[in-house]
Amino acid sequence: MTEPVSEGSDAASIVDVPEPPRPASSIGRSSALLASGTLVSRVLGLVSIIVLSVAIGVNSSAGDTFALANQLPNNIYSLVAGGLLSAVIVPQIVKASLHDDGGAGFINKLLTIGLVAVFVVTVIATACAPLLVALYGSGFSDANIALATALAYWCLPQIMFYGLYSLLGETLNARGVFGPFAWAPLLNNVVAIGGLVTFITIFGGEMEHRDPSQWTIAEVALLAGSATLGIAVQAFSLFLFLRRAGIRYRPDFRWKGVGLANTGRAASWVFGIFLVSQISGVVEVSVSSSASGGGDASVNAMKIGWLMFMLPHSIVTVSIVTAYFTRMSTHVRDGRLDELRNDISSAIRSILLVMIFAAVGLSVLALPFSAVFGNKYSEIVSLSTVYLGFLTGLVPFTVFFVLLRVYYALDKTRWAFFIQAIQTSVYVGLALLVGAFAPKEWTAVGLTLCLSTAVTVQAVLSAIVLRRHLGHL
Repeated sequence: MTEPVSEGSDAASIVDVPEPPRPASSIGRSSALLASGTLVSRVLGLVSIIVLSVAIGVNSSAGDTFALANQLPNNIYSLVAGGLLSAVIVPQIVKASLHDDGGAGFINKLLTIGLVAVFVVTVIATACAPLLVALYGSGFSDANIALATALAYWCLPQIMFYGLYSLLGETLNARGVFGPFAWAPLLNNVVAIGGLVTFITIFGGEMEHRDPSQWTIAEVALLAGSATLGIAVQAFSLFLFLRRAGIRYRPDFRWKGVGLANTGRAASWVFGIFLVSQISGVVEVSVSSSASGGGDASVNAMKIGWLMFMLPHSIVTVSIVTAYFTRMSTHVRDGRLDELRNDISSAIRSILLVMIFAAVGLSVLALPFSAVFGNKYSEIVSLSTVYLGFLTGLVPFTVFFVLLRVYYALDKTRWAFFIQAIQTSVYVGLALLVGAFAPKEWTAVGLTLCLSTAVTVQAVLSAIVLRRHLGHL
């Protein structure tokens, strides 16, 4: 439990006391606001992918190289900060709202320590760009490694801005202000599309045929720099909404006495979850990159397929669960486990009602949907098979996503860690078998089926363990 901050304390005097979290008008209204923002952002994201495909291709060396470099900040951020920011902030701020200052001191200290942490990580990761590229791109040629390293130097600063976006966004969510977190990515996509259009205008759209060793500094800077600029704009835009949530942030480097130790304990297990999951990421890129350069689906095809897979998930599942998460955390704080069970049941039923139909419908439309991103028929076919492989895991992935937030709300992150370890073991074992025995043209598809199998195991285990703790769900 966190300790209340008295009215005369330093933390309380730093900022005005924020108003208590405003009650959500309804889950439906909050979810609709989140879903609409996510939908617009995802549509623009798809446009960005299409323009990127025109610029550097899909199953090309350039496409795979940029996919690896631009994915690095996501991987590193998820590893060192994603768990703390996305899984711990909401429950801890909900608990801290009972403090005498309404949680002002806790929020100030949490935001400050979070920003310092992601800044340090960003500096270290950027300095280690060659090592990270070598680790994730073990199947690449020397020329691709060199290009990926150059791109990574421009992409890795995104870690800082991802961290800032999540810190501010999850704080707003905990205060019941959901819209900005969902709508801010729209700005990112607008900037990214503008950068790609500029890239094509200046350098043309034939980069997929270029030897990686022939890329210039200007080409690298424009392609990767515009991607990083988009993330920065997305993050800084959230500062405009802090006052609306009753937050007047002031940096506070006095990190003792507000209950951050409990936050750290919860975050340590979530850090372990993301650390274990990165093993899957390294194995996946290593296995899939072995098919790069031969015209077969590889790293970039899997990235595009995953983004296509995440479209219905982010619009429906994430929007509904984000609205439920704050309420679940409040029910846990107040000891109302009966209401928590109702939330779990209601969330899963509402989401699956849509996602089952989405899985079937998108499976039928996999080929025409993939045609939006492919420049050649062979690319379209290979991308559609990768997409179909991902779709086999859409329903279990949805169920697991809901249950994982329940573990976070209950502060049972240790349980979630061991379940993640089992999932990773299943996936890595199957992925290595695919890498050893599957033909290159089926490597990416095989990896998607491995992931679907592992996520299904994870969802079933999560439900079994949670049911033993809460009773019927």
